[in-house]
Amino acid sequence: MSIPVDVADLEQALADFGAGYLMTIGSGGRVKVVTVEPTVSDGVVVVSGPGKGTIANLAGNANVTLVFPPVLPKGFTLLVDGTAEAAGEDVRIAPSGAVLHRPAMHADGPPPPSSAGEQTDSCGNDCAPVTSTA
Repeated sequence: MSIPVDVADLEQALADFGAGYLMTIGSGGRVKVVTVEPTVSDGVVVVSGPGKGTIANLAGNANVTLVFPPVLPKGFTLLVDGTAEAAGEDVRIAPSGAVLHRPAMHADGPPPPSSAGEQTDSCGNDCAPVTSTA
């Protein structure tokens, strides 16, 4: 089950998850994964110092994915897709989409994190809307 996350709510969603993984694709199609703790500034996700290999990968393919694993067992994973560019030793990502995701077999898990808004009785855990907390 997937729940769309409004890009405007991404800063709060990232705060709910903490560290995650930045995935880039290098020459030959090899995926590189590094641990990151990004921030959001003016709608752009900023990753500080992910490393030279990640920066090099962006020269050939700017498409990236950020993955933030569930905080609790059977919880939601935050997935963020975007286009990235190097900014010195940092990476700036323009998010194109984000979802909270978990498999149907984990539907008995905890509700979505606070960035996903209020639960409704008719909806249950896996279909709570993501709303702005501002």
